[in-house]
Amino acid sequence: MTKVINKSKIAAALVGALAIAGSATAAAQSVSTLQNEEAKIHEADIRSQDKINSLFEQSQELLYEYRGIVDEYEQLKVYNDHVQRLVDDQNAQLASLQRQIDSVEDTKQGVVPLMYKMIDALEQFVKLDIPIHRDTRLARVERLRSIMENSNVTTSEQFRQITEAYQAEMDYGSGLIAYEGKLTFGGENISVDFFHLGRAALLAQSLDMKNGWIFNNDTNEWEVLDDAYLSALTKAIRMARKQTAPDLLKLPIYAAERAE
Repeated sequence: MTKVINKSKIAAALVGALAIAGSATAAAQSVSTLQNEEAKIHEADIRSQDKINSLFEQSQELLYEYRGIVDEYEQLKVYNDHVQRLVDDQNAQLASLQRQIDSVEDTKQGVVPLMYKMIDALEQFVKLDIPIHRDTRLARVERLRSIMENSNVTTSEQFRQITEAYQAEMDYGSGLIAYEGKLTFGGENISVDFFHLGRAALLAQSLDMKNGWIFNNDTNEWEVLDDAYLSALTKAIRMARKQTAPDLLKLPIYAAERAE
């Protein structure tokens, strides 16, 4: 009986030992599992931290980019405002120019008829004036008429040339002027030196200095000059050409008629 009890105790002890050993093994396995899980969690934490760091860096980069875009936007806004002011000013200038163009067109409508009247008056004046460079002056009048019909010549240029022609006519009325030309007298064309003292006197002398003529303002014809004036006329021609010093001369002059 005692042996049976002892065997039972030994069996129980063996079962207990096996149970303890099983528990220890199970515990060891649990610890290993926990360690593995902890390692996985740690690795996951590391990966998560890496992701967080990466996202933070990306967010910083996006923040810097955003700030750069904001700065660029502010600069562009300032520039666009500046350009808009320029555009507004240009539009204002264009509107002003258009008003000026419209005004010029209105002015041209009044100036063009005036220019034709000026040319007609100039031609009439040349024909009535003493025949100083008459052919040249009449040719100038014809050129003025020609440019008035030329679409390539602006109105301002047309007006400028007409005023220049009037200035040239004014120049004929001052100073001593001598020039060579042809005089038609007695049915002959004679080579002469013309001389005029403004519009007060117009004379001519043959190139051999033996004959002279004077233009009669009243009859509008040439007349033979008295021989007594030939020497003075020769000197006057030389004075006009600056070939001799200025001096007092005695030459005939037809006085203008007085109005009754």
